[in-house]
Amino acid sequence: MPQSNLSPRIRSFKEFYPFYLSEHQNTTSRVLHFTGTWLLLLLMIVAFAFGQYGWLWWLPVIGYGFAWVGHFFFEKNKPATFKYPLYSLASDFVLFFQLLTGKQKFKVK
Repeated sequence: MPQSNLSPRIRSFKEFYPFYLSEHQNTTSRVLHFTGTWLLLLLMIVAFAFGQYGWLWWLPVIGYGFAWVGHFFFEKNKPATFKYPLYSLASDFVLFFQLLTGKQKFKVK
């Protein structure tokens, strides 16, 4: 089968994460991603603690809403979620915990 001129498909998280970080260079975007993930985790805890499972429908709105505002208005790029949904979701949590622990910084540039 002939090679296409599309970019090669990423096949592992180890390959994906550096790409993910390159798409998250804007400080405001990182703050929005962090905030969305923080609120998502908080909502999960509160929903389970109070048995309000209907609130869990808000998880994608909160998680993706903050992140996509960061991409469309600040990064000016397309979220990797559309092409690599699982790697992107995992990367959101990795970046969140790296920002929380200081392994990554909010300000990159």
